[in-house]
Amino acid sequence: MKAIRRFRSSLSRSPFRRGFTLQIANINPKVIGAEYAVRGEIVIKAEKYKQMIAKGDSKLPFSEVVSCNIGNPQELEQKPITFFRQVLALCTLPSLMDDPNVHEMFSQDSISKAKEIMKLIPGGSGAYSHSMGIPGLRKKVADFIERRDGYPSDPNKIFLTDGASSAVQMCLQLCIRGAEDGVMVPIPQYPLYSASIALHGGTQVNYYLDEKNKWSSSIEELRRSYNEAKSKGIQVRSLVIINPGNPTGQCLEEANMREILSFCQETGITLMADEVYQTNIYAETPFTSFKKVLCDMGEQVKDVTLVSFHSVSKGFLGECGRRGGYMEVWNMNEEVQMQLYKLSSVTLCSNIDGQIMTSLMVDPPVEGQQSYESYTKEKSDILDSLKARALNLV
Repeated sequence: MKAIRRFRSSLSRSPFRRGFTLQIANINPKVIGAEYAVRGEIVIKAEKYKQMIAKGDSKLPFSEVVSCNIGNPQELEQKPITFFRQVLALCTLPSLMDDPNVHEMFSQDSISKAKEIMKLIPGGSGAYSHSMGIPGLRKKVADFIERRDGYPSDPNKIFLTDGASSAVQMCLQLCIRGAEDGVMVPIPQYPLYSASIALHGGTQVNYYLDEKNKWSSSIEELRRSYNEAKSKGIQVRSLVIINPGNPTGQCLEEANMREILSFCQETGITLMADEVYQTNIYAETPFTSFKKVLCDMGEQVKDVTLVSFHSVSKGFLGECGRRGGYMEVWNMNEEVQMQLYKLSSVTLCSNIDGQIMTSLMVDPPVEGQQSYESYTKEKSDILDSLKARALNLV
């Protein structure tokens, strides 16, 4: 006890007693250098206004704050898909399936789907999973990719992640060794990339989308950006393509995608394809995945490493708070993929609700099932509403 009293006495005499051991001058400068506009100073002020309004403060010249800083559909009253929420509820509390009144509360196909999923999760939704995600749910993602693209997909090349953001973070952490490493980013862009590159100590290499040509990624501009970075001693490691575009909304033409893949083959850089808006199509050009185009090109781009991202946060789901998503790695060196697996293992696994929601996104009700009509109507109503609002802005 005397030793403890002496220790406490020494703490009271410490020069840090009235200050803070962590100060802005001695924390990681990379954190200070990272700017994330969608959660920045304006948002902090908006939250302050919301609190003032909630307390009945009438000094402000408005009575409501609408958050438009980030894609967060359900905060703006977009309704969740009923079937998905029913399945998730049953997986969260499986004893509901034993309730004699369960069929009055849940559709038969949601009960069947929940039972199917629970068989794939031996420990239930409250247990850790494999660090890459539950194998059976990764198989569902692989099946979805095969149906979409017409080419094989390997569940062992798929990582289920806490939204696409965490997958992007892992890839950037894998690629960036220091300030001499660059990542090509489209302008305009989603600020996840600029913030993450700064956080990991890399260099952002901007290339500018061609507004006059449907916001395409012109090969001339890619070469200009790449060569300029190279002249400054920067080794470009990755190229980020956001398709459909965020915030620009365009879908790339296949001819443009072929040029981009050939550019990656020529330069030896990894392609990071952000495809989280693939169901939000507002123009004539349809969405085509980079995986499909790469496979179509075959030997022409045989050395290109591709990482593709998708998420439950966007599209018509809007399940941002579930933090669900996946990335598929294609033509990645096995030793490098093991390092990516190690990074995913640091956080043990992505959340299970997000993994389940991702599996539902890629394996929804099909024609002939009880929930198909309601699912299709809810989906089309949301997408039609989003498209109408998008057209009002242009």
